[in-house]
Formats: sequence, structure tokens, C-alpha cells
Amino acid sequence: MKSTIFNYLSTSNSTLSLENVVMNFAAAAIIGIVIFLCYKITHSRAVYSAKFNVSLLMMTVITTLVMSVIGNNIALSLGMVGALSIVRFRTAIKDVRDTAYIFWCIAVGICCGVSEYFLVGVGSLLIFAVLLLLGAVHSDEVYLVSVKAGRKAEKEIVMLMSNAFKGKAGMKVNNSSGDSCELIYQITSSMLKKAKGVDIKEALYNIETVSMVNIICQSEELSR
Repeated sequence: MKSTIFNYLSTSNSTLSLENVVMNFAAAAIIGIVIFLCYKITHSRAVYSAKFNVSLLMMTVITTLVMSVIGNNIALSLGMVGALSIVRFRTAIKDVRDTAYIFWCIAVGICCGVSEYFLVGVGSLLIFAVLLLLGAVHSDEVYLVSVKAGRKAEKEIVMLMSNAFKGKAGMKVNNSSGDSCELIYQITSSMLKKAKGVDIKEALYNIETVSMVNIICQSEELSR
């Protein structure tokens, strides 16, 4: 009984021919290039990482190799799970979309490893179209407006920011000393666009004792 179970677990139920192996890796390479191009198109220069993009292509082919080795062998699959469970990845993900690309590569590698060309073709085409459509979606850029002035101008600065942005500008910092103060507000790019005809920097500098105005972009892409 034990020998029967051992033979069942250690014997592969199917063997891949040379033609199937070549087809699997060719399909993985082609879809990997599609993923490579999709990642390059949907990521801007500030976030785009050429090394990570190349690793996506390699991940697709490597996953296909792993699936080709495992096949229907249960013992190999359990051993592979045990081997991979000790691997720890410490690389920080720069963009949350990168996680989707990693899963896409793994899914493509699995499908190509079991010769599911139609499924991987249709699925990748759909994912490619969705990522291209949603790749142009960016979060609203956030700006910090830092104003340094005399303490007597504090109320006037607060009034100006409230009127310019209709009370939507959020005050984040209010530092003051004996004769000076520093106010920091958080606004968005859409708020700047709506404040038409108002040059916020010039308006602040027109206030007496204002010595410095800094506008700092906190967009997700630049913050990395």
C-alpha cells in the first residue's frame, strides 16, 4: 500500500514533448513582451522602473518553467510549495499597480505551463485593454502651501486662504513665535484650477510682512 502511494506521488502522469515545451515558452515570451509594453505605456517616467519591467518578463518565463517541471506530479508540487515558502521578498512596491502586474505574470506563466494558450490569450488581451484604459487615471495631486510672515499677518493669511479656496484649504501646521508665524495648508490641483484669476503666491506676497511662500507638490509619483 505504501509503495503504491509512493509510486503514484513520485510518477508524473504526463510528459511534455519538445514541441509542447517550445510552444509553452514561446507563448510565455510573447505574452511577457505584451506585459512589458503595457507596463511601460501605463507608467510615467517618475514611477517607471526598467529593471522591474524586465523582471516581469523573466517572471513569466520562469513561472512557465516551474509549471512545466511540476506537471501533474503531486510530490513535486508539494515540494515546490515548501521551497517557495522560505523565500522572503523585501523589495518595496513603488506603485500599487505593480502588484497586479506580478499576479498577471504568474497567471500567464501557469497557463502557458499547462498549454492553455486560448485562455491566456483572451485573458491577457482583456487585462491589457483594461490597464491601458485605467492607466491614464491618476490621483489628484496634493500641494502644501507654506507661508512665513509676521505674526500680525496671521489672520489676514487665514482669511485669504479661506476666501480663495472657499474654506476647503486644510490647515496642517500653525507655528508661531514672538514676532513670526508659519502656516502650512494642504490643497489639491483641482482646487488650484478652480481658483481662476487668483495667483495665490502673488496674493500672499501682497500681504504685509509675508517673507516666504513655498508650494510643494506631494503627488504619489514624485513622493517615491
